[in-house]
Amino acid sequence: MCGIYGSTIGYTENQVKEKLERTNFRGPDKLDWKIIPTQSGNGKVAFGHNRLSIIDLDPRSNQPFNYQGLVDIVFNGEIYNFKTIKETLIKDGFEFKTTSDTEVICAAYLKYGEECVQHLNGMFAFVILDKQKEKLFGARDRLGQKPFYYYHNGLDFEFASQISSIQLYNDKLSISQRAILEYLKWGAIPDPLSIFNEVKKLLPGHQFSFDLKTGKLSTRKYWDIDYLTPPSYKGSYNDALAELEDLLKDAVSTRMYADVPIGVFLSGGVDSSLVSALATKTVANKVKTFSVKFDEKGFDESGYAQQVADHLQTDHTVIRCNYEEGLDLISNFSHYYDEPFADPSAIPSMLLAKYTRKHVTVALSGDAGDESFIGYHRYNWMKKVKFLYSMPSAVRKLGANIVELAPNYRLKAIAKGLRHESLESLYMATLTNIDMSWIDHQWDEKDVMEHEYLFHNKKNLYERISDFDLKAYLNWDINTKVDRATMAYSLEARSPLIDHRVVEFSRSLPTEFKFKGANQKRILKDLLYQHVPKEIFQRPKAGFTMPFQEWFRGELKDMVLTELNEQSLKEIPGINPPKVKKMIDEHLSGSWNRYPTIWKLLVLKQWLNTNGKGLSIK
Repeated sequence: MCGIYGSTIGYTENQVKEKLERTNFRGPDKLDWKIIPTQSGNGKVAFGHNRLSIIDLDPRSNQPFNYQGLVDIVFNGEIYNFKTIKETLIKDGFEFKTTSDTEVICAAYLKYGEECVQHLNGMFAFVILDKQKEKLFGARDRLGQKPFYYYHNGLDFEFASQISSIQLYNDKLSISQRAILEYLKWGAIPDPLSIFNEVKKLLPGHQFSFDLKTGKLSTRKYWDIDYLTPPSYKGSYNDALAELEDLLKDAVSTRMYADVPIGVFLSGGVDSSLVSALATKTVANKVKTFSVKFDEKGFDESGYAQQVADHLQTDHTVIRCNYEEGLDLISNFSHYYDEPFADPSAIPSMLLAKYTRKHVTVALSGDAGDESFIGYHRYNWMKKVKFLYSMPSAVRKLGANIVELAPNYRLKAIAKGLRHESLESLYMATLTNIDMSWIDHQWDEKDVMEHEYLFHNKKNLYERISDFDLKAYLNWDINTKVDRATMAYSLEARSPLIDHRVVEFSRSLPTEFKFKGANQKRILKDLLYQHVPKEIFQRPKAGFTMPFQEWFRGELKDMVLTELNEQSLKEIPGINPPKVKKMIDEHLSGSWNRYPTIWKLLVLKQWLNTNGKGLSIK
């Protein structure tokens, strides 16, 4: 896990170094760069790398890495099947001087060309300089675990793991009004947009080629979920259970390989508990597990994590999250996240990473279980309201008018939701904000390209919303949160449930294998219960977030009133200041829980304060 950087722009070596130093937290073990002469373009390409040493700790594997004088590479991530690929390449006559996966990518490129990505199982973002063909070739992993930003002006090309490296010394950037509006809706900036008009994100499952002679950039998709084909699995439920266990055992065991200490994030929920259980079957020593404890009542699930840890006999550490440390992270939030990002669970994720890093360098997580196996609360809520959409629209809207008269804010939110024309648009609203009236922009479901995974009739509703979340929510939100939170403290996070083989298998399963009656993540739970007692999990599903609702009325009230006063609200683009002011007053009075909106605006205001000076918004 590292940070990568590269450019065809003629920056000085000191400027390249400063760009790397901006994100040195991603890889503090070795900062290095190389100016490589070329026959075309500006006559040189800069490659830079912040290394977090995980596999083959020897300096011989430092990057930028040159393979046998043929190609140069900078690479962020891990290739979990690199040993298997390496064995095949050795049989084909390739030689290796390291035990790293970096060298294997280079050899695979020379063997398979741009099709090399089809052979890689992992999380990755890499760029290869092929001087013979006078081009840059790169790719991002299938589900977007590793970030890849790039700037292309038609002639020059610059790329980095985080946008701040591109931002430094680039005076051609302007803030994107479209990105801000999308952020205000989603709480994150959807791919391929970034906060700057001139910088894009390479989409997950995509690769690119940049011609050094002409300055032409081309991208193409090399992988996707099959979202237009209904589940086709023909085996029995028990067959599927056995196959899933084999897949997950392999996904966990390959992610337990490293030349540094490894642990597991254990929240006490289904996904992390399953990963922890399978991890204990992989290694001889005790597995190290880590969880967060909150002081606030209703937010602390550390007791459940402890029960799982006790049963699995792991070496368990509980990390206490308090107001003071949370406040400190909030004030430095934009330094690590680079772009506005409003998932409140980013803060406890950072605290978890900060203290986990004191014990291990790699941590496995349970991310993507909810997306692949239909686990979120909102899926069950969609099932409950589905019958209402069999009613005529006029009748449903009349009922919404009546419900909205209720004093309870939850009922008012439901009433607003029921005015949506379709279940699909209602679902997208549950991911954004049911009440969008405070955003000065007309809502359109087609604003994001991923809508195609939801708005079709080839699958049932639950499969389609699951597909949408895999392509949108997992990528924009979860992967961004985990990458930035862990890399802020030089910790590598690995997610067995995001193994593309597991994701593809989940898409093939009948819906009732995953969601039957009120039983969500059915097959994952049944697999878990083979290792951990069912009784521990017979409780409502909880999220992983901060007690912002209470904090904004107490400890953080002064911050809200200072940062989001009437004058400050007028300086935030894309909002209706009077409506937002009213929403803040509603929250502070306790009449309505508006903390998601308040947090979005605080994060955006902090980013603008730090990055917006002197830049136009267009």
